[in-house]
Amino acid sequence: MTDKPHKQNNQKGPKEQLKNLAILSGIAFQMGITIYLFALLGKWLDAEYNNGEKLYTIILTLLGVAISFYVVLKQVNRLKN
Repeated sequence: MTDKPHKQNNQKGPKEQLKNLAILSGIAFQMGITIYLFALLGKWLDAEYNNGEKLYTIILTLLGVAISFYVVLKQVNRLKN
């Protein structure tokens, strides 16, 4: 037996933890910007082509949310590996 304590496989060093923290802290901003830009595009499309109804705004906002969740899930899965 050795006297050295060994790390478990799921523990990471401080540099890796800081890197993951930076990535995770940026996720909220990335989601917000993505959803905002899709909603802004929807508002513009409604103003140009839809006579004041909010059809494009609703559809594109939901699309922005779906894309944001997809990107977040990919980033979190990449962090796990």
